[in-house]
Amino acid sequence: METMQNVVIRFSGDSGDGMQLTGTQFSNTSALMGNDLSTFPDFPAEIRAPQGTVAGVSGFQVNFGSSEISTPGDEPDVLIAMNPAALKANVGQLKKGGTIIANMDAFTDLNFKKAGYESTPIDTHELDGFQIVKANITTQTVEALKDFDLDSKSKARCKNFYALGMTYFMFHRELDATMNWIGQKFGKKPILVEANVAALKAGWNFAETIEASIVRYEVKAAEIGKGTYRQVNGNTATAWGFIQAAQKANLELFLGSYPITPASDILHELSKHKNFGVKTVQCEDEIAGICSAIGASYGGALAITTTSGPGIALKGEAMGLAMIYELPIVIVNIQRGGPSTGLPTKTEQSDLLQCMYGRNGESPMIVVAASKPSDCFEMAFEASRLSLEHMTPVVLLTDGYIANGSEPWKIPDLSKEFTKITPRLVDRLGVEAEGYQPYARNEHLARTWAIPGMEGFEHRIGGLEKAKDSGNVSYDPANHEEMCHIRQQKVDLAAENIPLQEVEGEESGDLLVISWGGTYGATHAAVKKAQEEGLKVSLMHLKYISPMPKNVESIIGNFKKVLVPELNLGQLVNILNAKFHCKAKGYNKVQGLPFKISELVEAIKTELK
Repeated sequence: METMQNVVIRFSGDSGDGMQLTGTQFSNTSALMGNDLSTFPDFPAEIRAPQGTVAGVSGFQVNFGSSEISTPGDEPDVLIAMNPAALKANVGQLKKGGTIIANMDAFTDLNFKKAGYESTPIDTHELDGFQIVKANITTQTVEALKDFDLDSKSKARCKNFYALGMTYFMFHRELDATMNWIGQKFGKKPILVEANVAALKAGWNFAETIEASIVRYEVKAAEIGKGTYRQVNGNTATAWGFIQAAQKANLELFLGSYPITPASDILHELSKHKNFGVKTVQCEDEIAGICSAIGASYGGALAITTTSGPGIALKGEAMGLAMIYELPIVIVNIQRGGPSTGLPTKTEQSDLLQCMYGRNGESPMIVVAASKPSDCFEMAFEASRLSLEHMTPVVLLTDGYIANGSEPWKIPDLSKEFTKITPRLVDRLGVEAEGYQPYARNEHLARTWAIPGMEGFEHRIGGLEKAKDSGNVSYDPANHEEMCHIRQQKVDLAAENIPLQEVEGEESGDLLVISWGGTYGATHAAVKKAQEEGLKVSLMHLKYISPMPKNVESIIGNFKKVLVPELNLGQLVNILNAKFHCKAKGYNKVQGLPFKISELVEAIKTELK
């Protein structure tokens, strides 16, 4: 058995092969065994891509280890290829000397053609340097279940658990957690419980019989802080962060949303929690989604709407309406590849400028971004807090990579780690009805919040420009300019209510890497590696983008050069250069894939040369 600090494994096959389920079970088992880990589900964009084609390949990569894991890994050590298309799509990324477990039952002439091969790639020069484990996974699964009263098709569907059993043997994983999950998942159909457990054990037993021809790996438990942990993905953490914010603000939570990849899971998750006073509405379109949320905010709820880039384009006018209303609402953008429909199941960071400026007129908003799956909880809470305390819409940016990816999350002490949120409701602030001015402001220029039905607090509301303080319709040129300045200053003053920016590494040096959003894991690991090699490089990862923390400019000034890696063609780098004139350079990638640590290390070294 070979001991390794970390291993990257990728499960890959057709959409119907159950690779997402298989990868999730492998991840959960590894977490229970004490490993740190990070996952990367990779979905096909086509809903019904032709079976056996590269377009229909579904993958799930997990990086698990005995030390800190911040990304799903650069190159897989092991690839489980359930058909030739899965091999074709992934072999170019497999580490040289890595292992390929091939389901030989699917390696047929017809499937070779579908995948773009002229003939079998097995035992050819193309796969020189890889260890090939040939396994008739489908037929062996059916054979293992020959005594079960199931048709052949149902037996063959259990092949993902057979493959999982093989990997459990190779990586010294325990079976108990997965068998318990199978019992819960298929509890109403005992025969399916027995069949899938049998397939899992059969895969383990097969791997044990060919032990002499495969390498077994041992990955010890990681040393992590004491506490209670659970696996969480970004969308689930986002949903729970909003629930926590509503509880701390003592408000009902409302979500008005239209389903869109990759944001729909937030709607699904929140719909489960009516016991927390959560109300969810699946609307007929994106515009209805945000308008229903505006109505809920007008009625005194913590209101949110979720979408991706195409939905933000449709919500733009209503976002401006919420801004001029000066009502609290959180707009969540789970970014995906664009433009237009683009790459709906792939990740990107190309909506930053859209969320900053993509509305008519002077329409400033607070913009924050989550950095990893577990951080989505905190940033959903923060977006809600800033919106409620500053009476303005807030945009929360995540992306498909962290929305679908998962990691172990140390469950926080909710009574201590998240402060009370104080909404600016007139009754809670003790505002007198006599002489009430709906757009009178506090020191942060935030107005008060009076909801319908509160006697004495009646006031105008609408999309027309408002007179200062009274909120009455005003066409006065000087008033319009002053209100534009006030709304911008209100966003700027939110900097007084956010933490100062921190730096990973020295406070000065040769190079400052500035990242934002879901690139944190890769930039953190790359900068750490560069530091270990003696390079004078530090990382500043931004979670508050508009406004930025007050000390950002002084931090930038302490470094000779600035490098900004982004999964776009250069959006934050342009904002930084316009704002601070820091001559920052961008390092950009728009392939629908996250950064590799190795490519960022190379970019750092190139910039320092």
